[in-house]
Amino acid sequence: MTAGEDIAIRRKRLRYRAWHRGTKEMDLILGPFADANIESYGAAELDRLEALMNEEDPPLLKWVMRQEQPPASVDRNFLDLVIADHQARIGK
Repeated sequence: MTAGEDIAIRRKRLRYRAWHRGTKEMDLILGPFADANIESYGAAELDRLEALMNEEDPPLLKWVMRQEQPPASVDRNFLDLVIADHQARIGK
């Protein structure tokens, strides 16, 4: 397997995870975000997406909806990309 095949498989796996979170709300936030961005992401961006997707759905949803501040360990800059993408999709 080449490096290109590795990253293609990783993108496919992350896209699937984005659409199959366990809660429909997060599916509808992360799924479209992954669809729109994942093909242009290299390894570093995929690492950032994967780290965010490793968070549990309930707190992640609260962060995206700006009901709570994420802990310092969360990549806030990347989370802000997800939030902006979601807000653009819902027309805010």
